[in-house]
Amino acid sequence: MIVDAECAAEAGWTPVDLADAYLRGGARFLQLRAKTMSTAAMLDAASAIVSRAHRAGAIVIVNDRADVARLADADGVHLGQDDLSARDARRVVGDRAIVGVSTHTIAQLERALDEPISYVAIGPVFATATKDAGYRALGLDLVRAAAERAGRREIPLVAIGGITIETARAVVDAGAAAIAVIADLLVGGDPEARMRAFSERLS
Repeated sequence: MIVDAECAAEAGWTPVDLADAYLRGGARFLQLRAKTMSTAAMLDAASAIVSRAHRAGAIVIVNDRADVARLADADGVHLGQDDLSARDARRVVGDRAIVGVSTHTIAQLERALDEPISYVAIGPVFATATKDAGYRALGLDLVRAAAERAGRREIPLVAIGGITIETARAVVDAGAAAIAVIADLLVGGDPEARMRAFSERLS
């Protein structure tokens, strides 16, 4: 479950309160995404979310910022194509931390698989207004192809981009080990209940 600071604010939530709602709904893997937040505010939010998540037995990774992840005692970092390499990020977060990488093409995915990563993400699977990576929607066929390649290396594939409660099962059935969701968790104004609904749909 991605806690996107901008989407949270638009829906009337702070990142910490939104993370709490997801945790109450059963989330066990959170990513903090805060593209426009200051470093100090991001560190404060990350530290608070990590504290709450760890008490609940959940994992937290920080988007883009290996330094914030390390200082907040997060479990790892998620890197984009323009961020540090996974190898360099590991110099900051350590060899035991979770390091994931976003990819948008099979070529990018193949390069990522040669890095010291814990998982690889592919997307956008469907059209999305939340995360503009400059790439068109890939569709389920690309998820299948990516899952096959990642599977050869025994690296989990995370699918992201426009995934809803209605399409989540199809994405998992296409080979994704996990899905990452932002906007659809806020549908209906009750993210705790929406989180539970996602869990039930995928169980």
